Amino acid sequence: APAVAGEYEHALAGVKEFDAVFDFTHGDPLIANIILHAVDTVDDADEVASMTSEPRLAIVFHDAAVHLLSTERGDQDDAAWSEVQKFQSTLKEMKEQGVTLEVCAYALDVFGVDRGTVIPEVDQVPNGFVSVIGYQEQGYALVRIP
Repeated sequence: APAVAGEYEHALAGVKEFDAVFDFTHGDPLIANIILHAVDTVDDADEVASMTSEPRLAIVFHDAAVHLLSTERGDQDDAAWSEVQKFQSTLKEMKEQGVTLEVCAYALDVFGVDRGTVIPEVDQVPNGFVSVIGYQEQGYALVRIP
C-alpha cells in the first residue's frame, strides 16, 4: 500500500539521532516565514519525537537573511516589517525550545547590518561557514535554504 502522509518509514529507517543544521540564506520576509515554520516543525513528527535521543537543531544565517535578524526597520514597508517581526518572534520561541541560532558576522558586515541591532537570541559567529562545517563534522545533516 502507498505510504500515508506523515509516515517516514523509508526516510527514517534505522535513524537513531535526528540532528540538523539549516544553512539559511533566504531574505524575503514572507517566504522566510513559510520556510521557518517548516523548519520549526521538523521535529514534531511522531517518528522523530519517539527517538531515544532528543533532536538537535541549529540554524546558521548568511546572505540576505541577515536583514531578518535586525531590530532596525530600514526601508521595509509595513507589510515586510510585520513579516520580519513575525520571523523574529518565531526565532525567540525556537530558541526557548532549544534550537541553536547563529548569524555570520561577516555577512552582517557585507550586508550593512549593524551587529548591535541583531536580536539577542541569535549568537554572532565570525564566519558562519565554519559553524556549518563544524555541525556537519558533529554528525548534523545539512539542509540548505537558498
